[in-house]
Amino acid sequence: MSNLSQIVKAYDVRGTVPDQWDERVAEALGAAFTQLLNSTDEPGDAVVVGYDMRATSPGLAAAFAAGVRAEGRSVIEIGLASTDLLYFASGSLDLPGAMFTASHNPAQYNGIKMCRSGARPIGQESGLAEIRERAQALLDSGEARPAGEPTRPIDRRDLLPDYAGYLRKLVDLSGIRPLKVVVDAGNGMGGFTVPTVLGDAALSPLPLEIVPLYFELDGSFPNHEANPLDPANLVDLQRAVVEHGADIGLAFDGDADRCFVVDERGEPVSPSAITALVAARELAKHPGSTVIHGLITSSAVAEIIREHGGQPVVARVGHSFIKAEMARTNAVFGGEHSAHYYFRDFWFADTGMLAAMHTLAALGEQSLPLSVLAGEYERYIASGEINSTVADQAAAVAEVRAAYPEAVADEMDGLTLRFPDGAWFNLRASNTEPLLRLNVEAPTRDRMVSLRDDVLDRVRR
Repeated sequence: MSNLSQIVKAYDVRGTVPDQWDERVAEALGAAFTQLLNSTDEPGDAVVVGYDMRATSPGLAAAFAAGVRAEGRSVIEIGLASTDLLYFASGSLDLPGAMFTASHNPAQYNGIKMCRSGARPIGQESGLAEIRERAQALLDSGEARPAGEPTRPIDRRDLLPDYAGYLRKLVDLSGIRPLKVVVDAGNGMGGFTVPTVLGDAALSPLPLEIVPLYFELDGSFPNHEANPLDPANLVDLQRAVVEHGADIGLAFDGDADRCFVVDERGEPVSPSAITALVAARELAKHPGSTVIHGLITSSAVAEIIREHGGQPVVARVGHSFIKAEMARTNAVFGGEHSAHYYFRDFWFADTGMLAAMHTLAALGEQSLPLSVLAGEYERYIASGEINSTVADQAAAVAEVRAAYPEAVADEMDGLTLRFPDGAWFNLRASNTEPLLRLNVEAPTRDRMVSLRDDVLDRVRR
């Protein structure tokens, strides 16, 4: 008997295959998802299903589709896809969808990201808990789905050209100066989407010379993990950018919904700087708009949004919170420290590809190297996220808070303390592990290091 509480997380389904879940569980989840849609009168009579390059993805997706069809909805199967390609399908077709991927997790993992029509997110509080309960009831009864064979049809479609064409209309790269671009797909879905979006002559050639790294789709990740948030997984890209004399490097995660940027020197550009850069571009097109930024992005982000006439709004860490705030405020753009970037023109969903195209456009529309351009958006020194294993997280946080009476406290997401000199830190608990996550930022490196080390000493004592 499967215990779905182990794999149904805050925003998606994620676990190891076959020990934590398998095709029988996938079929139950497909039936439960469709029951939820039917009970809430979700528009349309179909569900879009896509999957990544992992060996287990096609079988899990097919089983999920059988559960959907048994509950009376047809399936539009888009086959291999990045997560943002699935969001494009859900948005452009105005249908609910399910993407089979474990994103940046190791090879033995797989998962499902589900959304309602228009790419609207489904999290614990917006349907995922109910899906878990319905699926668990099916599995406990000994059935993966109600009696009866799937009767609704499967319609197989290739939406990659439509997705590429849509992004090309949002960001016109045809007039930029020639750029040499190294792209590390990490054997993930960027190797599937990048050639069509940035290199397909059928869409009209772009002035880009793409140098591919690890474009072969391989869910065993033979070269490095498809997790660019870990600096170790950027090393190959950094080296290749310098060796090829490239203008920029792009690294996508496994399902290619996140994009990390490296400058011409091989130095990483912070996601906060990319958030500020894209925000400035979107505000130039949509003056006075709201821009959402994650709680632990740099203080420079809100400053730059205001300087460009926008309204910054802070949101909790996590895509369901960002997307909810974007929908509530009709924000034009949103960005997080984890390199998730969200666009109103993309159904408020996240797409690493569109963020990459904005960065290429900003670089190619002027003559300065990326290190200088990005430097305009970097104002403070950040520690990056540091994890500490802590048994009693609440006690540790309370001790840290008491140690800094001069700071202004905010508990929107964990504990954020802001100091009179502009330094700040956020300390928050992991949803799934006994970890405290620390992010520190300060006006100078010495101040950042001193504050970081003092907080870590208290947390780990």
